[in-house]
Amino acid sequence: MSTYTQLFGKQVTFVTSDPSNPTVGQMWYNSTSKTLKFLGTTTSGAWASGGNLATARDGLAGAGTQTAGLGFGGYTTSVSAATEEYDGTSWTGGGNLGTARVGLAGAGTQTVGLAFGGLIPPAATGAQTATEEYNGTSWTSGGSLGTARRILAGAGTQTSALGFGGYVTGAVANTEEYDGTSWTSGGNLATARFTLAGAGTQTSAAGFGGNTGPAISAATEEYDGTSWTSGGNLNTSRRILAGAGTQTSALAFGGGPPPSSATEAYNGTSWTAETSMATARGYLAGAGTQTSAVGAGGYTTTRVATTEEFTGAGAPVTKTVTAT
Repeated sequence: MSTYTQLFGKQVTFVTSDPSNPTVGQMWYNSTSKTLKFLGTTTSGAWASGGNLATARDGLAGAGTQTAGLGFGGYTTSVSAATEEYDGTSWTGGGNLGTARVGLAGAGTQTVGLAFGGLIPPAATGAQTATEEYNGTSWTSGGSLGTARRILAGAGTQTSALGFGGYVTGAVANTEEYDGTSWTSGGNLATARFTLAGAGTQTSAAGFGGNTGPAISAATEEYDGTSWTSGGNLNTSRRILAGAGTQTSALAFGGGPPPSSATEAYNGTSWTAETSMATARGYLAGAGTQTSAVGAGGYTTTRVATTEEFTGAGAPVTKTVTAT
């Protein structure tokens, strides 16, 4: 009979506290809790409740990760400049945006974030070109978008971002690329649309869902740094949804109408249904990866502060060995 060491090349270690950074397959005995544990992986995705935003709002943008997230802008009873930072448990106040706005896009991380576009009501005159950069404490002005727009999508980092789609006097197909200083034109989306979601990087992005006009789209497009090509359609057509992850490992969640809890995972070719969110909503913020995402805020029949955390299939998870 093979031993654990022969099978995995590791010994069962005796520790007084769980290791801070175990590898998948590692097993240990915690002498304090008197439990035998190992690091395995999840077999299916699931959403769990996280800490609520301090202020319920919709139309906000997100950036960062599930344990170091950023939510900013949006609408409460008026347009908001508020920034909140998430540590995987609770939200705390960060530095306010210089320009309060709703329907903006985000990119980057909690300490190196980017906010761009959006709307200051009224809609007829309020579309924004403003770009702001976050350093973990405060926002400063960056280079303006070439096209003022709202309800657009974003991807990438603070110094290598992508902004695409949105609404001016109608749906637009424009794509712009940011280098940390200024925006330049990129290849247009094949289909002009707004209220879509994005994921990935400046040279490897995905855009999905949204409105082409009155019609609601299921289309996915993939960007290679130069041009957009068609990808696999969402199973559920929707707008005002959120996205996370990369071009070949993306997550789409929420949206509407009516408010949706649908969650789908993309493998670079096709979308598959995942466990739905507990709270159906649109106009929410998203951040993180396909296997470790966060969704916050949004609108059901009213604005919500609810945060949910997604753990996808294949994500590392510590398990306790029991007699059964």
